[in-house]
Amino acid sequence: MELQAGRGDWFCAREWSRVLGVQGRQAEALEVLAPYVATGWWPAARAQAELLESWGRAEEAIALARPYAEVVGLPLEFFGRLLARHGRRDEAIESLSAGIEDWFLATALVEVAEGAGRDEEIAALLTARIPAGHRCDGPWCCGGLDPDTVISLVATIRERQGRVDEAIALLRTRQHITSVNNHDQLADLLARHDRIEELREYAASEYLGHAARRLAEVLEERGDVEGAIAVYRQPGDSPVRQTHGSVHLAQLLARHGRGDEAIDVMRVLADSPGGADDWIVDTLCTLYADHGRARDGLVHLDVLKARRDGEEEWDFFRMRLRLMADCGLLDEALEQARLHPEGDTWYAAWTISDLLAETGRTEEAVAVLAAHAPANSGLLAGHLIDLGRIKDAVAVLQQREPEPVVPVWTGTSSTEPPF
Repeated sequence: MELQAGRGDWFCAREWSRVLGVQGRQAEALEVLAPYVATGWWPAARAQAELLESWGRAEEAIALARPYAEVVGLPLEFFGRLLARHGRRDEAIESLSAGIEDWFLATALVEVAEGAGRDEEIAALLTARIPAGHRCDGPWCCGGLDPDTVISLVATIRERQGRVDEAIALLRTRQHITSVNNHDQLADLLARHDRIEELREYAASEYLGHAARRLAEVLEERGDVEGAIAVYRQPGDSPVRQTHGSVHLAQLLARHGRGDEAIDVMRVLADSPGGADDWIVDTLCTLYADHGRARDGLVHLDVLKARRDGEEEWDFFRMRLRLMADCGLLDEALEQARLHPEGDTWYAAWTISDLLAETGRTEEAVAVLAAHAPANSGLLAGHLIDLGRIKDAVAVLQQREPEPVVPVWTGTSSTEPPF
């Protein structure tokens, strides 16, 4: 790693500087990063600032990051959070307020301001970003900081002020964005404050099903498994909610030792019109495998294949391979994979190598992946390391795909693909 760091490999340089720091060789660690920092490249400056902070040299980290924070964006977010972590909360608030039009900076502002006694000021600053009486016709009509994000952030402030009813009322006014990263803020708020009946009412109408999932989680945590099951079984008008609800129901049943019921739920979903999506069938096949019913999973795949006139794309065929391996038919599965139209692709190599490695045939897994390097270089390197071939693993990771040749512009457009 030290050698590669000296040759200009950034990732090795970053890791080597961290190792030197752990060893107490701080000056040497900074020297490793110095050439990168000297270029003005933010990722290098951030890495050095993080090292300085981890060594208890926060003031030096702040001084290093300050010039980069003059440009609104990720450097400013880092800088603001760094200031707040080291007792300079008011300065952090002032810095982040300058970039409040960006949603991630506004989010950082609300988070670092907790406990600073400036909640009302920040709530007003956020609210002022949305013109009075404005109604968006889409989720991004206001650019970086849209009304729904403002509502979410102000509701966060109101909740931590103890004004829960106001927070709930605010969240009910959202127009377009009600969930972020599969979590609904209103549902989480109701659950935190034990307002279960309100959560139940909200779950009955919330389109995406995230509120229903949160309600079921609360009930399961309280030991009311049947109540959680009933939430997922509740009919609704949202196909999105019904589909994901069935999957969550199957997972709930499986967690509580009711594997056959879980399989039945997923089989009904997979057999429904439009239900045989790859991720749904994959969930079903995983349940079959986990509950010792791999052969039943193969029968289900045979039925799907027959419906498709004998065609089976790789996304479904890879499920077949795993089920066959569970049935003791790994060699037969590998032979079928070689004959599959997509059997010589990099993504097929990934699946095949995994099966080989899981059964102790790591050398064969390496041979399969080597034919598709560098597309699978990370996976290949991992298997080489498992075999003790460290130098070979490093060589694989240093491979670079050839740069595409850019044709010289002739002044006319091509009529051949790609256009």
